Amino acid sequence: MDMTIAELKEAFAASKPFYDDANFPRGFSRSGHFTLLESELLQQHGKLLSSLYKQESPPSNSFQQQFVDTFTQHTPPSNQMEKIWAKYLDLTTRKHKTHTLSSQKPFTKSHNVAEQPEVEVSLD
Repeated sequence: MDMTIAELKEAFAASKPFYDDANFPRGFSRSGHFTLLESELLQQHGKLLSSLYKQESPPSNSFQQQFVDTFTQHTPPSNQMEKIWAKYLDLTTRKHKTHTLSSQKPFTKSHNVAEQPEVEVSLD
């Protein structure tokens, strides 16, 4: 089912904006993970998406039922709202790996000053 953004906005109308200050303290648009459209849709409709995902409220139309079915049956997302919510869940629930580009060996406490050769300085 291919739906336009306008149809999805109407189908997922929410009364309150959605914020996740714990995971995105500067907002969705400034996180660097979402496009402007994705952050706008997530902020406007995320409250409803969250309640549908947690099964706190029943779906009120076929689009919302499809959303619930997608996440309960673990099927791939098929519309923009489902894709945004899947992306949000991926960013907030999976463990993130950190890669560094350091080539230096870590400092160990086994270095002893006595093991280093002494250098004599002569002032002649």
